[in-house]
Amino acid sequence: MDSNQPSTEDLQSQDEKPIEDPESGENSIETEKRVTLEDHENPENWSSLKKSYYSLGVGLACFSVTVAASLITPGTQEIEEKFHVGETPAILSLTLYLLGLATGPIIAAPISEILGRAAIYRILPPIYMLFTMGVGFVNTFGGLLVLRFLAGMAGSPPLAMGAGTIADMYPPSRRAAPLCVLISTPFLGSGWTQWCSIFIAIATYIYTLPMGETYQRALLKRKAKRLGIATNEPPLKDLLVQLLHVTLFRPFKMIFTEPIVQVLTFYNAFTFSVLFTFFAAYPYVFGKVYGFNIWQSGLTFLGIGVGVVLAGITGVLVDRYMYQPRYRQALLEGKPGLPPEYMLYSSMLGTFAIPVSLFWFAWTARGSVHWISPTIAGGLFSWGSVTVFLSAAMYLIHSYGPSYGASAMAANGIGRYFMSAGFPLFTIQMYETLGIAWATSLLAFIAVLLVPIPFIFFKFGPAIRRRSRMIQ
Repeated sequence: MDSNQPSTEDLQSQDEKPIEDPESGENSIETEKRVTLEDHENPENWSSLKKSYYSLGVGLACFSVTVAASLITPGTQEIEEKFHVGETPAILSLTLYLLGLATGPIIAAPISEILGRAAIYRILPPIYMLFTMGVGFVNTFGGLLVLRFLAGMAGSPPLAMGAGTIADMYPPSRRAAPLCVLISTPFLGSGWTQWCSIFIAIATYIYTLPMGETYQRALLKRKAKRLGIATNEPPLKDLLVQLLHVTLFRPFKMIFTEPIVQVLTFYNAFTFSVLFTFFAAYPYVFGKVYGFNIWQSGLTFLGIGVGVVLAGITGVLVDRYMYQPRYRQALLEGKPGLPPEYMLYSSMLGTFAIPVSLFWFAWTARGSVHWISPTIAGGLFSWGSVTVFLSAAMYLIHSYGPSYGASAMAANGIGRYFMSAGFPLFTIQMYETLGIAWATSLLAFIAVLLVPIPFIFFKFGPAIRRRSRMIQ
């Protein structure tokens, strides 16, 4: 769609058809007569300032949720002492939160289809804050684990809906920069205290409260209701069945049948898992080698944060100076645009940084080398892993389009969070058995095997996409 042309979505009589994607506003619903959005009502025609405000709000919502995962990690020693449990059970507080992040969108997606996105951003954050606050007061270990899981579930919807909100406002050719900001924010955690996540969540909630609805389907239903026009949607039960198929069964089907989804999900899940491995390993490594206390170990996570920021900047620069000029040239040549493979530019850089940074960390985390060296290595790893993830996310969205793109990202998210939930459980044992150097080198050797993936998809991606039944 050309960004200069207003987009209006119709609600009109038609044969009932399944809802293709709860994250897409492309489908219409049945009404007695035609209903369209005025130009000023369509999120694609909002001012750049308003779009930026909404994009930042969604990014902050993602940040406030994911930062809570890492915030509790330096406090695992306190959990061990308070509840008289071992190191591995204490790390379950991280694992169950990640499992909550993986399962929450399955519930949130059908609700957002019925109530719209704005309702989710307003209703669930207070519930998330209550569960998180409960973690600070709970006196039983079982209660802590339950509350962490429920907090993850309640806080996860922005992670699933954020890309959809961006898609509501920007045409495909203009989504890269806001998506870079959105996708990189969840990685910006560091180790402070669990209560910090409450203050971050409150500030974020206040910021997002003025945000209205962006989902065109919800906007059209509200306008039809305001005009007194009845909608002829399927019964709620049938609607929920259709939505569960899209949000639950289709992502799992894509994991098992779509090569692009399979490979990129494994790659992203591995890098994501190593990142959360660091959340468990950093206090161990910097405490054992450099004698750092919990707070000093937490400050070393700032290196990872800097890498994430640089990854977001890299994504924006690559889009502006590499992708956009080629996109404009393609339009001048009469082409509809560029193949999705051009979204892989950033990953071709980041894929080399991942094994290099892991080997760097492995062999410099020793008393004879200054602590800043492994800290910088961690920053290089986060830069590489986030640039790869940014490229993979945009490649999936552009390859599978509005009908299946959200399902592809859901599959990717399920793989990332489920795999990363398991890694921290054996991190300390792995480091104690193999030693810091060889434990991290083992991860680096796996990363070396994954280096060619972006180049393989850049060369053979078009042929792979042609064989897919889900790519339009």
